[in-house]
Amino acid sequence: MVMGTSSSAGKSLITTALCRSFARRGLRVAPFKSQNMSNNASVCADGGEIGRSQALQAIAAGVQPTTDMNPILLKPEGDTRSQVVVNGKPTPPLEAQAYFRERKKLWPVATAALDRLRSQYDLVVIEGAGSPAELNLADVEMVNMSVARYCQAPVLLVGDIERGGVFAQLLGTLWLLPPEDRRLIRGLLVNKFRGDLSLFDRGVEILQERGGVPVLGVLPWVAGLNLPEEDAVALSDPLRFAQSPAENAIDVAVIHLPHIANFDDFDPLVAEPSVALRYVRSLDQLGSPEVVILPGTKNTLGDLQWLKDQGLADRLSQLAEEGVEVVGICGGYQILGQSIDNPERLESGVPHAAGLGLLSASTRYHASKQTLQTTFQVTGDEIAPGTAGLTISGYEIHVGQTSTRSPWLSRSDDDLSSVPSAVERSPLDGAHARKGKVWGCYLHGLFHNDDFRNRWLVKLGVDEGALSGPGTEHQLQQDLNRLADHFEASIDIDALQGIIHQASSE
Repeated sequence: MVMGTSSSAGKSLITTALCRSFARRGLRVAPFKSQNMSNNASVCADGGEIGRSQALQAIAAGVQPTTDMNPILLKPEGDTRSQVVVNGKPTPPLEAQAYFRERKKLWPVATAALDRLRSQYDLVVIEGAGSPAELNLADVEMVNMSVARYCQAPVLLVGDIERGGVFAQLLGTLWLLPPEDRRLIRGLLVNKFRGDLSLFDRGVEILQERGGVPVLGVLPWVAGLNLPEEDAVALSDPLRFAQSPAENAIDVAVIHLPHIANFDDFDPLVAEPSVALRYVRSLDQLGSPEVVILPGTKNTLGDLQWLKDQGLADRLSQLAEEGVEVVGICGGYQILGQSIDNPERLESGVPHAAGLGLLSASTRYHASKQTLQTTFQVTGDEIAPGTAGLTISGYEIHVGQTSTRSPWLSRSDDDLSSVPSAVERSPLDGAHARKGKVWGCYLHGLFHNDDFRNRWLVKLGVDEGALSGPGTEHQLQQDLNRLADHFEASIDIDALQGIIHQASSE
């Protein structure tokens, strides 16, 4: 099990590296995180939702993502309120205090999922959350030491040296844990080291002397990996966009909505040297881009009002009038339409709101949530020349249905029957206006479709010879192997294998 001394210590990437590393050694590996909190979700083959990190970890392990890998997913709708997804299916939102009172019901859900994985795979790599030393949550948490105790998993504790204070992080965490939990910590990892590793040799000795736990490795900072992030805080990291865009790169502004979701939709654009992608939160930051994208959101009506309050709604309308490309994905697509009706007060207490009116589309919310992997065919060349007839795939996660007068996607027949739905799915999706300069759809993962993305970028003025080349799937597999190589070169892999074998024989 991988735990960290804090959020963003590197647990998710190290878990991903472990999954790929041991899968390459011939083991059947599965990731597991009992409870995750994120609005970046992925959809499994059965239509169930899990956290994006667990889906990536499953890909790293070479197995299909399943809801057992993340049986409880919290999707924040506000500061203290989250939708609770249990075994892939949405349940009513809960305030934080009410959620903790549900622990007795949810804990068996988590342990049953873990037990199923343990019976099906050679190795389960478990990821914790935050820190195991959150003393105020010790009696109610079900994602850190409670899980380790349940299955007696050996724990790797990760400290983030980039933040400073790594001795206090690691030693303080060890000293705060009760003896029965401390004995499960079998190795320490120092993550995100920059510079000469030999300068930390004495640091390793100090940690081992004072902590009584071996340091299995010091992992240098690794740059240039284009792997999906799960937390929106990553969008504030300048290193995420550290590569220099090409001269005359297309200026793409993604509106950083307060409840932004599934922003990994735009990772393929970030990877394009011909695109300068930036996230903007204000009118001043927006400026005069060549493309504006409204992303998905967990609170569409709230974020629509935020756009109006910030003056961004009026500016987007002005940019559309000027011929700027304006794109909406999922919640962003709903916002670009004429109206949103919310008779059941879902996500928000607002019953009705006028959209930006840039698309001839209107949305009506209903309680049945649409979650499925999906395949469409592009019906014409309205969005970009040469796209007619292309087959594109991705996934949908949304409430509501949108009526449109200008669809540009036709759903495959399999999608209409593959995953049961309480609401009849429309065979058509998407809308476009202004000769394809304003458009949107529900499809997450749209820009991961290489042919579509490349033809759209050429339409925007990118030279075909400047496109990045290898497809996104090929690049993802390369990055996962590079991550695992980096991990294996930085830790005592023999000692780690010994810890795993010892635990499995106890």
